[in-house]
Parts: sequence; C-alpha cells; structure tokens
Amino acid sequence: MRSLNDIADEYEFLEGDERYRLLIELGRELEPMPDALKTDATLVRGCSAAVWVYPTGDTAALHFLADSNAAITKGIVALVIAAVQDRPASEIATLDVTAALEPFDLKNQLSSNRTQGVPNMIALVKEHATRIAAG
Repeated sequence: MRSLNDIADEYEFLEGDERYRLLIELGRELEPMPDALKTDATLVRGCSAAVWVYPTGDTAALHFLADSNAAITKGIVALVIAAVQDRPASEIATLDVTAALEPFDLKNQLSSNRTQGVPNMIALVKEHATRIAAG
C-alpha cells in the first residue's frame, strides 16, 4: 500500500474525474478482506455504502483489513487505512486521522453521502487501536 504522503502528492496534481479514478484505483489496491470477516461486528455504522474494518497484528504494528461495496467509498477507506496501517496501536489511538486526510479536501471533493461515514470509520479504527494498545 502506498503511503498517505505519496497519495497526497499524486492527488494534488489531479482534478475532478481524475481524482475519482485515483480513489477507485486505491480501493482496488486494498488487501483483500475475506468475506468471513464481513460481519455485523466489523460493519462501520453510518456509512451510505457498506464498509467493514477488521484489525489484525499486535500493539507494535496494527494492521487493518477493510472493504466496501462501493468503488469510491472503498477508495476513501483506503485513504483512512493508509493513514494508520502498520503503525503502533498507541500511536494510532492518538493520531489525528482527520488532519492527516485534510490534503484530500474530501468534504469539498465528494458528496456528503460519500463522506458522512468517514468520522465513524476513523472512530472505529481509533477504538480498535485504543483497545489493543491497552492489552
């Protein structure tokens, strides 16, 4: 998976439909999430599309599997995951993911339907990290 900084550098030079295409491409690059993990327990509430997030790894390097049933939403999921992937759980628990995503200006680039679940997804990722960091 590309780093969030690398993605932001590319995103900055794109406009309109090209940004949508990049988000779709990022979604396709997500590590596959087994269907067995797509359960009610891993479902992110409040998203217009179905989004699932599942933590793996340990306190030293928390790794997330994630997926969505909508292409652009899956790209947004990929951005959130890129911000936190393989970092220590304690770091993710305190990371300002919203600030990390500011270069993408998602609220102005996408419809509110596509971004309404982003805070819930960030909250879920941080909850997982806090729980795992606490042991």
